[in-house]
Amino acid sequence: MPSQEPYPRTHLFTLRLWVEPVGCGQGEVRVRVTHLLSGETRYVRTWSDVAAFMLSIAGATGTDGGEEGGVSG
Repeated sequence: MPSQEPYPRTHLFTLRLWVEPVGCGQGEVRVRVTHLLSGETRYVRTWSDVAAFMLSIAGATGTDGGEEGGVSG
């Protein structure tokens, strides 16, 4: 039986980026990542943390990343 979801093997995230001042005219990039279906949100400082969160969501819902354009590693 086909899934009732229009895109059952995809996930939609939003990223909000900003520069947080850390002193002496320096700044650090901060990222808020939100999985839109569940509302689960993470605040991170590195791109590897962004990717880890997104992959953890994909893995938790059974997406294997085997689709064209998927992430492998």
